[in-house]
Amino acid sequence: MARIIALIAGTLFGGGLAVSGMVDPARVRGFLDILGRWDPTLAFVMAGAIVPMALAWRIRAQMAAPVAAAAFVLPDSRRIDGRLAAGAVIFGIGWGVAGLCPGPALADLALAPWPAAVFVAAMFAGMALHRITTP
Repeated sequence: MARIIALIAGTLFGGGLAVSGMVDPARVRGFLDILGRWDPTLAFVMAGAIVPMALAWRIRAQMAAPVAAAAFVLPDSRRIDGRLAAGAVIFGIGWGVAGLCPGPALADLALAPWPAAVFVAAMFAGMALHRITTP
């Protein structure tokens, strides 16, 4: 059951990214180009996500457990350290250079498979490298 819910949620998320145009690297780069031809579309997509996410957090706070799991899995720490900051910087640089981040890249596999496949392969290689090098 949990896998079916995850598949439905992932499909809904990917569809939302495609409909909003966030799988288009040019649109993402346009959002990041604040000194050039800035495209505010991504800001509207992010703002539109705030209301449903706020509702989801309110509903989650009143639930003892998720619908398809034994317990909620939340981060143990709220600490911001060097590793977190370095990861955020690497993520931001990759997002700016490629115009993709993990969610849109996976959704883009259905729309523009070859360019997205290069990004996704590099993403998985980075994840494997992290797993190998992290104690």
